[in-house]
Amino acid sequence: MSLRSLQRGAAVFASSVLFIYISLAAAAAQEPEKAIQVDMDYARIVKLPEGAQTLVIGNPMVADVTMLKNNQLLVITGKSFGTTNLIVLDRSGAQVGESIIRVVSANDTLTVQRGPHEESYSCNPKCLPTINLKDDKAFQAATIESMKMHDGSAQGPRR
Repeated sequence: MSLRSLQRGAAVFASSVLFIYISLAAAAAQEPEKAIQVDMDYARIVKLPEGAQTLVIGNPMVADVTMLKNNQLLVITGKSFGTTNLIVLDRSGAQVGESIIRVVSANDTLTVQRGPHEESYSCNPKCLPTINLKDDKAFQAATIESMKMHDGSAQGPRR
């Protein structure tokens, strides 16, 4: 192979790498803003773009969104694990913002695998049973019943 062939090959390779880099940069520029991460069963307050009037959530089973009365703040609540998008429209229906919402497991949770069955515990600082969508149904039912008994005890006897 001649030196000229090597130089031509290197030039073609460099051009290809530059083209790919420019294509990726252009695609990234068209992507929505950085993802908003929300823990499962937690709420997060986010500032809305100027002129926000209407919210459109891609999958309301993943996250719930509520615009506060002043139209400047938004409450996002993680409902199930996953990723969805949020589109913000102004009064005329023009898009003024878009974000990705990612709902993840809170860092203080522990999952116990018992064969095919999962159980979730919240560990802050002690580990106690909690409810998670992926938990075994019998474990969920027992945990919910325990929570109801506790809640009833805290309210005292009814008159």
